[in-house]
Amino acid sequence: MAIQLININSELGAGTRGASLGVQAMKVASWNKRSDYFNRYPVVRIQDENDFLFEEVQTPHAKYAKGILNVFERMVNQFAELAKGNDFPVVLAGDHSTAAATISGLKAARPNERLGVVWVDAHGDLHTPYSSPSGNMHGMPLAMALAEDNVDRKLNNVSSDAADYWEKLKGIGGIRPKIQADDLVFFGVRDTEEPEDFLMDKLGIKNYTVAEVRYRGLQLCVAEALERLKDCDSIYISFDVDSMDCGMVSHGTGTPVYKGFDQKEVTEIMKGIIDSGKVRCFEVVEVNPTLDEKQNKMAEVSFEVLEDITQHIEQTRA
Repeated sequence: MAIQLININSELGAGTRGASLGVQAMKVASWNKRSDYFNRYPVVRIQDENDFLFEEVQTPHAKYAKGILNVFERMVNQFAELAKGNDFPVVLAGDHSTAAATISGLKAARPNERLGVVWVDAHGDLHTPYSSPSGNMHGMPLAMALAEDNVDRKLNNVSSDAADYWEKLKGIGGIRPKIQADDLVFFGVRDTEEPEDFLMDKLGIKNYTVAEVRYRGLQLCVAEALERLKDCDSIYISFDVDSMDCGMVSHGTGTPVYKGFDQKEVTEIMKGIIDSGKVRCFEVVEVNPTLDEKQNKMAEVSFEVLEDITQHIEQTRA
């Protein structure tokens, strides 16, 4: 088993600019630590479409959907081939919208396997063009993976172009849905809107809140999560850095939220999931150094988590 880094600097899905600089900011953190992390592993770089940001938004309820679809097609094709082998992909991405493409690539590589998702995030990312108050697509990747429209909570009259792109994004890779709601577990979600709350309740998605993890115990919550995912053949962990408390770390992410996990907690949660032996992809997203009031603090902490988790993956899969 060899670690393979997948670098995609797309930030089309975000509402604030700067997430495309997140991976480079983590590289700066590694240089300052005298770490050879980014020389240690081969890197696959996926071309972004960030020049769409210079253009007028054509689909306001699914912003930059055309460019995002182009990125997804590249990612799914590359990722599906990589995931068929024995390499372990570590995805370093800009905004969280591309997680839907990662899920699609994993599913396309092994279509007959059941894929579990552990979503370590402050946000549910269950919006759709029909329900999103912003149209920012980094709030929609799990709805794409679940092939959910959530029309029961429709807020927007979506244009035919936006609806067409949405259908293509849900169906990318030729499989829909990619995951089952029973195979999705949240850790740390605490900033949602009513349409997302409705969908979480309707689909029975389990969210281990920060308060629950601290009250009941991290190990117990991780064990319960793995029990929920016991029928999954493999697991993918997506770590959005805004799952961490912005007061303890920094505001260096697009949608920072207080009362989150600390660095040790997120690391131990993900290590516990990795100890299952089922994890075959890990991802870090949404570092934004342009918003960091503590210079490069978010990238520094995120890199420490990345390096620690990568080492744990190697130890457990040796």
